[in-house]
Formats: sequence, C-alpha cells, structure tokens
Amino acid sequence: MTVLSSSVGSGAAGAAIFADSDSRKYRYFQPRGKRATHYEDVTVDVQPDPERYLIQDWIISFADAKGAYDKGSTAAKSSNWHAFRAPDQEWERTHYQRQSKIETMVQSVISNGRKSGAVRAFDGAWIKLLQTHLGAWKHAEFGLGTSLMQAQRYGYTQMINNATLTNSSYKLRLAQDITLYLAEIGMDIEGWDDTRGKTAWLEDGIWQGTREAVETIMGCADYLEQYFAINIVFEPLVGELFRSGFLMQVGAANSDFMTPAVISAAEADYERNLANTIDLMYLLANDETYSNHNRGLFESWLMKHRTLAEKAAQGLQPIWSMPHSKPVSFEDMRAVSRERFGQIVSELGL
Repeated sequence: MTVLSSSVGSGAAGAAIFADSDSRKYRYFQPRGKRATHYEDVTVDVQPDPERYLIQDWIISFADAKGAYDKGSTAAKSSNWHAFRAPDQEWERTHYQRQSKIETMVQSVISNGRKSGAVRAFDGAWIKLLQTHLGAWKHAEFGLGTSLMQAQRYGYTQMINNATLTNSSYKLRLAQDITLYLAEIGMDIEGWDDTRGKTAWLEDGIWQGTREAVETIMGCADYLEQYFAINIVFEPLVGELFRSGFLMQVGAANSDFMTPAVISAAEADYERNLANTIDLMYLLANDETYSNHNRGLFESWLMKHRTLAEKAAQGLQPIWSMPHSKPVSFEDMRAVSRERFGQIVSELGL
C-alpha cells in the first residue's frame, strides 16, 4: 500500500515509502500487474493530486479557490479515483498511430473506389440517402465528440482523461471522415448537394429525436454522465443501429462497397470506448464505500437517456424503407440493438 506524503507531513526525500521507492525506476504508483505497462508509466499520476504527494495543495487554483480538478465535477463518488486503468491501454503515441492507420485505410478506399468508377454504380435512391441521411449523421458524431472533449477536462485522473479524450478524438475523426467522403464522391455525381445533410439534421423530423438526445448529452453538467450516456446508452441503441444495422448492412446490396468500409472503423472504435467505459463504471458501481450511491445514480442516468435514445431510434425507422434493395428490416436491427444494450447494462449489474 502506498504511503502518501500528505500523511507524513513532509515532501523530503525518504520521508515516505512509495511503490519502487527502493528502485532506480522512481515509480510512485502500484501497478495493476506484476510490472507496470508502458501505458501506466506514461499515464498514472501524471496529473497531480493533493491527496497523492502534493502537500502544498494544487499548484494552480481558480479565483473561487477551487483547484485545477474537483471531485465535485461529477455526482459519482469513488474511494480511489486512481484505480482505473483503460483496457485499451491507449496513450498519446499509440493513439496517433492508430488514427493514422485508419485515415490511410479510409483514403485508400475512397481513392481506389473513385478511380475504378465505383461511385457511378451506386443506386440512385442510395445516392439521395447518403447525401441526406449520412450527411445528417455526421452532425451526431460531431456533437458527441464535442461533448466528450468538454467532458475530459474535468476527469479527476489522467487515466480517465485519456480514455475520454481518445473517445472524443475517434468521434471527431469519424465526423471529418464522413464530411470528406461525401465531398469526394460528390465530385463524381451530377447534381450532388452537400447542404442536404445539415438541412435534414436541423429540420427533418426523422432526425429530431436523435438531435434531442445528442444535445441533451451535450448540455449535461456532469462529465461522467456524458461519458455514460454516450457509450452505455446512445451508442448501442442509436449509433450502432444506424451504422451497423443500416449503413453496413444495406450498402453492398445497393452497389456501394465504399460507405461500409469508411464506416467500419467506427465500430472498432466503439468496442474500445465501450470496454473503457464499462471498466470505469463497473469500478464505481462496485466501490467498497459508494457502490449504493453510484448504482442509484447510474439508474437515474439510464432512465433519462434511454428514453431519449429509444425515441431517437424509433424516429430513424423510415430510413430503412428508402433504399431500393432492403436486405434487413428495421425491426430486426432494432431487436439486435436492444439485445446489445441489455448485455451492456447487465455487465454493470443495473
């Protein structure tokens, strides 16, 4: 067990015994495994905490006397905020490497598709659907990414901040990918209108439930509520429903191999983000001191955001009837998304 300098009353060398204090590694945390991973070495305790080693209190404080980070930024409570380790073990270098590989793949798909004339083979109804409804979806991804960018600022530890910020980065990258993809294929399609997506997002009744759900998440003052609402509720009930349950299922049947490939990276992104979120929420839901408080809090978040997500999903139903080729039904895909949601919630014991 780590001894904190604040309990000793001195920051002098040798005043307290830390993990590896007798080693030349100078590590001030207890690794989760036998040895610290590279992710732990560059992440754990990078963000200072007065309860861990900063006996002079926060180095930076705001005018209201609050320190740089405040546990009150979320209604959730923890007996040890520093216990969380992201399952995807992602940090700055690995994140940039993965994003670069995804962008290389996306650009190769678009370039090769246009070069081979694939866009000209798209079904006419599918083209209208892409410019309107895929064009609208990019606004949902951008809104969620912006929400997570705001949320990460308040995470009490670097581990929580990292997981939230990489999640934001994936969302913003996808919004950008969709924007560039539609702009590039639009150059090969006569009469293409880039503004239809924005108009649909703002005015089309199909998207107003989704817009309400996204803007509600963006307006949450609690950063963990935002993280919870996006990955535990919205993504399985709405995000995966539209991306996996529609775009990736229906694209090929309408002579489009490009769109499913561009969207596919988002599904791998979500698996990583979901694993991180479940791990953090599970720790809080089973906290030795605050488990009952946190479970009650999560139930209230679940009720609030599930209602909005269900409304959003139902509003998207007409899109499934728009393509000429309809290999899957909305009802079947909705059943799959609800089953997925149930599995996620059951992992948390909610």
